[in-house]
Amino acid sequence: MHVKSFDSKTPRTEDSTFIHDTAVVIGDVELGADVSIWPLAVIRGDIHSIKIGARSNIQDGSVLHVTHASDFNPGGYPLTIGTDVTVGHNVTLHGCSIGNHCLIGMGAIVMDGAVVNDNVMIGAGSLVPPGKELESGYLYVGSPVKKAREINDKEAKFLAYSPQNYVRLKNKYLAETT
Repeated sequence: MHVKSFDSKTPRTEDSTFIHDTAVVIGDVELGADVSIWPLAVIRGDIHSIKIGARSNIQDGSVLHVTHASDFNPGGYPLTIGTDVTVGHNVTLHGCSIGNHCLIGMGAIVMDGAVVNDNVMIGAGSLVPPGKELESGYLYVGSPVKKAREINDKEAKFLAYSPQNYVRLKNKYLAETT
């Protein structure tokens, strides 16, 4: 596994955190309990902080980064991901805020200053533009995203199921590596 310090900041993990050997985690990054980071994911907290809440999973090939503070953006943009979030394959999250119990579909892009509130699903390939806020309880799709409809009961159950499934899977991986 490639966990690297940068600028005197070292990623912080829990004993129950899983980081695949091919993933890269750099700098000011905090990974909560039962978080799983899958093959070829890159989490780069080199110029601002990244925090990922308990039981969230970052799937293969995803890129998580931040925006530094400058005259153009005095505070910069950290990246925060709540608890029980599923981030699909090849997702880009950049300086945004993701609430709890969300699913970010494969290949989606969420840009600087965007806020994804709790209980949101973002469809595969969707683009959330800078500064956009997504209301809780809805499915969003498209490029740029548009509110498609309320999340139905089956989807709401899947938002709870998916993170638990990834906790079980990462536990199997951890058992095989010890």
